[in-house]
Amino acid sequence: MTQKVLITGGLGYLGSVIAPYLSEHGFDVTILDTGFFKNSLLFPPSAFKIILKDARDVQEDDLKGMDAVLHLAGVSNDPFGNLSAEKIYDPTRVYTRDIALLCKNKGIRFIFASSCSVYGKGSKDVLLDEDSPMDPQTPYSINKLQIEGDLRRLADKTFSPVALRFATAFGVSPRMRFDIVVNMLVGMAVAEKKIVLNSDGQAWRPHVYVRDIAESLLCALGSQYGEGDLLVLNVGREDNNMKIIDVAKIVAEECGNIPVSFMTGASGESGLIKNKLIGVSGRDTRSYKVAFKKIKEYLPEFECRYSVRAGVREARDKFEEIRIDRAAFQNPKFYRLQTIDRLFKQGKIDDDLRWIKQ
Repeated sequence: MTQKVLITGGLGYLGSVIAPYLSEHGFDVTILDTGFFKNSLLFPPSAFKIILKDARDVQEDDLKGMDAVLHLAGVSNDPFGNLSAEKIYDPTRVYTRDIALLCKNKGIRFIFASSCSVYGKGSKDVLLDEDSPMDPQTPYSINKLQIEGDLRRLADKTFSPVALRFATAFGVSPRMRFDIVVNMLVGMAVAEKKIVLNSDGQAWRPHVYVRDIAESLLCALGSQYGEGDLLVLNVGREDNNMKIIDVAKIVAEECGNIPVSFMTGASGESGLIKNKLIGVSGRDTRSYKVAFKKIKEYLPEFECRYSVRAGVREARDKFEEIRIDRAAFQNPKFYRLQTIDRLFKQGKIDDDLRWIKQ
């Protein structure tokens, strides 16, 4: 019998890869999304059943017939204009709990897209696992950790939610993001024939290719986990723990040995690569390395196939195939903050991040 899956936030960067991946593996997929990024297209996406709806407004009828919910919906950037962290993230926490509670009451599996960013800051000599102390550095990461706590409190013998802590995502998607580190570096290399880092490059990050994220969700959907507690799993591979500067060197090598430099001000006239989380010192406090052993214990069939270099090559080849140029790379629709800011300025969304007109 075909499993029916609802993907909240499915019209974003990750969902536009995950939905077709699950469909190819026999799942009946429906996407529920408010639509902020539905037109942020680098190339045509696959077609799916879509419910255009804010996650705050999900009702029991939206889940009718579903076997599982993959909860991707949320805000994915810090900082966010002039809005307070509470204004942005408190609703995310509330609607996630509400949807999870609906799933619990209806016997629907619930899988939450969390993040390795909850670890925040760690020693370069220590791999952080699911039981390590956490030191989130941004409201986004704090929000992920709070939601995990809410899900843990909801869990019981009838409800066993799963939180997958994804490493920093990268790779090709129809709804592209150039505001995440590896994508930015590859896009810049292909479009502008240079690499400019917005930090000193010394921060460590775990990285995971988008199709490996999709594979982890496929395996989680196939799991029989039911231990009555929240299952938390890091998603990635240990050899993809890399310094940003070393990722930049790989990108430079794979894109024709182009030059690597460090940003001293805003990037050109756009300022798109400038990151407010990185101070004048050029240091990024978000630096951590992650262990990925536990996922093999609970999802033994999962294999994270892409090294950073392999993923960079695939992204480079796709960008070259579709001939992205400087105008495409710097198009604000591929940057989350800029897209939301444009919707504000056009009078299409309000201070509560709700549509006024579409």
